[in-house]
Amino acid sequence: MEIAALYKLYLSHSLVQTDTRNIEPNSLFFALKGPNFNGNHYVKQALAAGAAYCITDEKQLENNERIILVEDCLTCLQQLALHHRRQFNIPVLAITGSNGKTTTKELVHAVLNQKYICHTTTGNFNNHIGIPLTLLKMKADTQIAVIEMGANHLNEINSYCEIAEPTHGLITNCGKAHLEGFGSEENIIKGKTELYDWLRNHDGTVFINNDYNYLKANISGIKHIISYGTADADYTGIVANNQRYLEVEITKGAEIKSIATQLVGAYNLPNVLSALCIGKTFQVPEEAIKNALENYKASNSRSQWLEKDGNYIILDAYNANPTSMKAAIENFAAMPVLNKVLVLGSMMELGTTADKEHQELIHLIENFKWEQVVLTGKGFDNLQHNYLHFSNAAAVAEWIKNKQLNNMHILIKGSRSMKMEEVLN
Repeated sequence: MEIAALYKLYLSHSLVQTDTRNIEPNSLFFALKGPNFNGNHYVKQALAAGAAYCITDEKQLENNERIILVEDCLTCLQQLALHHRRQFNIPVLAITGSNGKTTTKELVHAVLNQKYICHTTTGNFNNHIGIPLTLLKMKADTQIAVIEMGANHLNEINSYCEIAEPTHGLITNCGKAHLEGFGSEENIIKGKTELYDWLRNHDGTVFINNDYNYLKANISGIKHIISYGTADADYTGIVANNQRYLEVEITKGAEIKSIATQLVGAYNLPNVLSALCIGKTFQVPEEAIKNALENYKASNSRSQWLEKDGNYIILDAYNANPTSMKAAIENFAAMPVLNKVLVLGSMMELGTTADKEHQELIHLIENFKWEQVVLTGKGFDNLQHNYLHFSNAAAVAEWIKNKQLNNMHILIKGSRSMKMEEVLN
């Protein structure tokens, strides 16, 4: 079936699903497949659950006009998303980076939503499946879109740009994330700046953190550049207070002088400044920008401040890599509070550098004074240290329960697969 013909069906059945557990009446089901699943095996189940049509790339035993055979389901889904995106003559902002892209996306959405109907990636739908699904959720009244893009290998960001066709772009930073897939720190920068390459070739606009020379080194030839940072930028700001929540002093680009956020960590300064920069660019009133940034609360284990059982907890267990770990630990060490307990989970997707990066993390920890340090997972196996070491989060939770910690400040951080939030169970 031609994409134009499929699009007509989509207009009448605009809820697109790739999981039969989420099927609703009159939705479209795309039978995607991967190394560990094959949606083609669930076509009958999808129809029985109420799907209007099933798009499959394997011929079904049943002849049914509600089953549409295509060459490749994933390609078809992506082409349908591109066709839908091209119905909108609106700004589409792509956000990528090694750290902070989801928080930045949420802050930018909060700001833009003050003036526009802003469609934004939900959760972490930021890959080859999530991005087309995000685009296909755009309603006709959408005035601006913010699309998060994650990547763990070269040419991935470029492929996402070909689906989303962004008009604007922002790279939060390039750190030691997904080294296993990218192969080197140089390739991480190369992979992330594929977004700059797209915008350069399509007369787009870049929002850039001028504090990072490695980003500035890749903007040659881009005509439209708007900068933010701590100095020498269009919009600048510094940390005014970081005792519990981050307070930002605006030093250039806006009349508002300070933003008292509900974010934990000085490492969120660039995220706040980028949202201010983007809000000002799209003419959101300054007071609305300030209100949006001050009212935003982190969720889903991203630098959340919690109080539990007489302890004060920074839960930052959504993900971790050497760069974000270093920022979180140094921020925690600098906080003017007593009785600090460090609970760290292993970092994943580091390939052959895993032992080296975990050992360097231990060396970093040794530079500061802690009430207690607890290391978790295989990443710390066979390494030299004098700290407590448990195999998983459940074992740490049991230790905390038996230890009966009280009036402690605890940082909990680790890669997603470590499920470090379970330490609080």
